[in-house]
Amino acid sequence: MQFITSNFLPISLALMSGTMILWSMFGNRFRGVKEVDTNGALQLINHKNAFVLDVREPSEYESGHLLNAKLIPLGKLKARISELEKQKDKPVVVVCRSGNRSGTACAILSKQGFTQAYNLMGGMMAWQKSNLPVQK
Repeated sequence: MQFITSNFLPISLALMSGTMILWSMFGNRFRGVKEVDTNGALQLINHKNAFVLDVREPSEYESGHLLNAKLIPLGKLKARISELEKQKDKPVVVVCRSGNRSGTACAILSKQGFTQAYNLMGGMMAWQKSNLPVQK
């Protein structure tokens, strides 16, 4: 017991770090978010005519984005959700820089009745690492 009390801060930090790592790995699954890798996203885009939604900030989008992606920053998604009504029954691939913001966006879309919202795992970083086309 004395060990725990004398090392409370390092133990607490280790537990919090572990929890954060687990949440980043499994959080989207807990929220019911569907995820696809770059190959899965390509399949959805090329064969299922998926709509691509980019939830990054305008400066990030301007530096390079998926072809024909629509930009709606995550912070404005709830207010602008009506712009996506036509896509409600279609596959929607949601993209951000690393896959975190897009996971949140997928959860928002799911709550609004979008049944086929997919988070691009690894986001634009994974897309570019796979040498896939980017539009500027």
